[in-house]
Amino acid sequence: MSESDISSSLPSPQSTPPSSVPSPELKTLSLDEIIVSDEDRAEAANLKAEANKIFGGRDFPAAIRLYSQAIEKNPKESTIWCNRAFARMRLEEFGYAVDDLTRAIEIDPKYVKAYYRRVPVPVVLPSAYRLYSRFLSRAKCYMQMMKPQDAVTDFKTVLVLEPNNDTVKGELAATRKYIRMKDFEKAIGRDEQDAVIRCRAIIADGGCDPEKSYTGPKLEYEDGKFSITAEFIQGMIQWFKDGKTLPKRYVWEIVLGAFDHFIQEESMVQVNLEEGMTCDVIGDVHGQFYDLLHLYSLTGPPTDKHLLLMNGDLVDRGSWSIEVILTAFAYKWLYPRSMYINRGNHEANDMNRSYGFEGEAKHKHGEQTFKLFSHVFTAIPLATLLSATKAPSESEAKKSILSPEGFKRYFVVHGGLFSTDDVTLDDIRNIDRVGRQPTDKGLMCELLWTDPRPEPGRGSSKRGVGIAFGPDVTKKWCTLNGVSGIIRSHEVRQTGYEVEHDGLCTTVFSAPNYVDQCGNKGAFIRIDSAGHQEYTQFDATPHPPMKPMAYVNPGLLNLMS
Repeated sequence: MSESDISSSLPSPQSTPPSSVPSPELKTLSLDEIIVSDEDRAEAANLKAEANKIFGGRDFPAAIRLYSQAIEKNPKESTIWCNRAFARMRLEEFGYAVDDLTRAIEIDPKYVKAYYRRVPVPVVLPSAYRLYSRFLSRAKCYMQMMKPQDAVTDFKTVLVLEPNNDTVKGELAATRKYIRMKDFEKAIGRDEQDAVIRCRAIIADGGCDPEKSYTGPKLEYEDGKFSITAEFIQGMIQWFKDGKTLPKRYVWEIVLGAFDHFIQEESMVQVNLEEGMTCDVIGDVHGQFYDLLHLYSLTGPPTDKHLLLMNGDLVDRGSWSIEVILTAFAYKWLYPRSMYINRGNHEANDMNRSYGFEGEAKHKHGEQTFKLFSHVFTAIPLATLLSATKAPSESEAKKSILSPEGFKRYFVVHGGLFSTDDVTLDDIRNIDRVGRQPTDKGLMCELLWTDPRPEPGRGSSKRGVGIAFGPDVTKKWCTLNGVSGIIRSHEVRQTGYEVEHDGLCTTVFSAPNYVDQCGNKGAFIRIDSAGHQEYTQFDATPHPPMKPMAYVNPGLLNLMS
């Protein structure tokens, strides 16, 4: 398979095995210090060819393992680094991909001059094209990492190599426009924080009454106020399945109803599982509405004895994000002590603009509705502490980290742990979150963005945002805070879940066949009052013929693809 073939494949993000982690030794050695024998060079070529075939079969983690083995044999071959970068991009490991592409460019700097001068030697041009594609691919990675200024630098380099490329000129212009828009919003302050007040004022002035032609499910109306019922939610779900939308007024009422409960919760919510209670922890669902309905048929609805906890990334990518978030918020409004939601990294403006939710919200219900969602997302808690109330058996107690009261408890968060060891539960509980978008550093960023890794210690993030934390970091933090384990989401797992870090860190992902490509199962975790965990896996369910990210601005989608 050629590099151009590889670069045109569609993304299929999955988890990445330990063998794909960049080699620290290779990253520190200079090219002159590396000696490659003919035997190693030949073996690397064979490994690369095998990896290319596996890439074509869309098993990207396996391809990365083989590319990594090839690099160990011949780190001076730039195309292997480049191919591994393309595989990493399919797994959304944009930070690692940037490192690989940078290494490939460093290995082949001579082709900048050759291609710029248009040397008419056929054997040179493919290599020159490879360099061109590497800069372009690295620019795409920077856009995925929300680092548009770095993308501008690489787009400009591409135009030095190919000054008449109108497509890249358009991408450079679009990126500069994106930067200006972000700078303008930062300078004047977006008005999402006023959205709750604004929407309530519009409602009070009679400017958002339901259309008289509306014949769908009705909210209860009494004493000048709307209220929600279980019957309404069931009717709403069927209404959505029929391909219909709610009146804007009902959307606002649901979002505001959920907001009134979020705003009363701390940044880390404490939930005690009393005798006879269970809680189902649900990972990313990413706008996959029909899979969410299948999931809810397995979990059952929230009740006094059965809680649901959705662990972030309800929106983006899937093209029914409005239906997903309104269903979850409706349950939060109706059952505030049985339905809990953690914020994910996709409940944020930058992600929503890039991956579809902003366009979908505006398309279905208008700009003011997106502004309302944008602010309400900032009110969603950042983590939940699920605490058992029944003591474990003596044997379990000996092998578990327990709370000061002697019970199991689980820290449920979308991303993971921190860049320092001294973060306490109180530090998380006291984060000032409302009205704030996550930046690229700090506790909020790390809660939403970090990932576990198999090696000890901490390392750079494969995503280019946040960090990676090892099993020793997890054990030390759990011991410090009396936490029996971390439950997080944020990454696809082919089996729907994965237990790692000696049982102290569990990833759960609930979007089966993610973005209609991965073929993965979904899963959820049921926890009872003694802290026992039970895992349930499920497959994807059919949905109407609409592609993922159908509402992303075409120009921006081109930049991100």
